[in-house]
Amino acid sequence: MTDKPIALITGAAQGIGLACAEALKEDGFDVILSDINAAGVAQAAGRIGALAAITCDMGDLAQIEAMFAQIASDHGPIHALVNNAGVALPGDFLDYDVATFDKVININLRGVFIATQMAARVMVAHKIEGAIVNMSSINAQLAIPAIPAYCASKGGVMQLTKVAALALAKNNIRVNAVGPGSIDTEMMAGVNANPEAFKTAMSRTPLGRAGDAREIGDVVAFLCSKKASYITGETIYVDGGRLGLNYTC
Repeated sequence: MTDKPIALITGAAQGIGLACAEALKEDGFDVILSDINAAGVAQAAGRIGALAAITCDMGDLAQIEAMFAQIASDHGPIHALVNNAGVALPGDFLDYDVATFDKVININLRGVFIATQMAARVMVAHKIEGAIVNMSSINAQLAIPAIPAYCASKGGVMQLTKVAALALAKNNIRVNAVGPGSIDTEMMAGVNANPEAFKTAMSRTPLGRAGDAREIGDVVAFLCSKKASYITGETIYVDGGRLGLNYTC
């Protein structure tokens, strides 16, 4: 067991999830990293000195239940949860496969609900005034036709965040979300590799650059901290000004 508060971060083998873990660790948390990539999450956990690495498919109820049971048995109650795991799986709308749609929803939305509920039960049982941060996206509000399930899932995460915040306010458990814009991660690799696509993405980003994963991690760490003690039910968009853009001259 540890004397430090524990934060669980899903989808933490790389990118935004790993950046969140690093920021939370610097803020005094012991971090537990979870990811479907067993080798990747173990390597990431070793590199940053995490408390543990757990292999978990966030689209699988049994695996999520097993993860929370393992954490409770080996480490004790968690004080913060970052629901970061997610997939996009693009495709043409008219040909989009229902099984693919279900897979995205299961990981990005259903998995977030299950993990939020399980974490909240632990916090309530141990009288922990904890924090939960869900990873939404600017695509909760801005649609891209090639990623219908992703857009739907992130819109759902935005609303689920509000619902959970209201339900858990009486327990002083805060629930917020972060909505990244164009962030330089593996998910943006295809855009980065295509000069025209990258130019288009930056043309709709007023700050004129892609964000860094750590810029998301720092906002997540803030929302998990006492500095954000009066913030709940909100989605903070970290998008370089994208949502406020109407047109440029």
